[in-house]
Amino acid sequence: MDFGTLAFFAGILTLAAISPGPAVIAIVARTLARGRSGSAAFIAALALGDMLWLAAACLGLAALAAALGGLFVLVRLTGAAYLLYLAYRLWTDPAVPPAQAPEATDRGALDLFGAGLALSMGNPKTMAFYLALLPTLVDLEHLTLLGFAEMAAIIAVVLTLVFAGYVLVADRARRFIASTRAMRWLNRTCGVAMAGAAVTVATK
Repeated sequence: MDFGTLAFFAGILTLAAISPGPAVIAIVARTLARGRSGSAAFIAALALGDMLWLAAACLGLAALAAALGGLFVLVRLTGAAYLLYLAYRLWTDPAVPPAQAPEATDRGALDLFGAGLALSMGNPKTMAFYLALLPTLVDLEHLTLLGFAEMAAIIAVVLTLVFAGYVLVADRARRFIASTRAMRWLNRTCGVAMAGAAVTVATK
């Protein structure tokens, strides 16, 4: 694919990734409450989900997925259910300020990867983005494997940079919290935000 088309795709994808949505809310809320632990697995799953939707759009399967409403709803509700579980954990976890807590490990990374993938695959916004955008950029009937690989690489780079940026900012903000009361307030606020993201995913 030519450079102009790839640059345009990268720019539109960046704007879409930056705009607050369920994925951004989930990443920021979890990082504020738990730190950076597990964020790499969650981001990798979100990027993989976008790549799968890209492949579906290229192969004409996105319309089929939309037609198979029951299966799509099941995936969407699975992602929403896990977000609600995370919201519950954030609400009920002990409030320990970051300065008093040991650095968290990446336990549960596989669970977070599964949650991120379910969230991405069940997000109608992601499906609509690729289904609507790709035909305006490329002739899908003549798209080469190299062209697909170039777009997939852009997805991996753009989403990793954007979401990692959100993680970094949220983690730094978290470190200013010094009291148990403030940490409890933050945990519960993030839990509510996570629950809101779950409702958004489930009802769209």
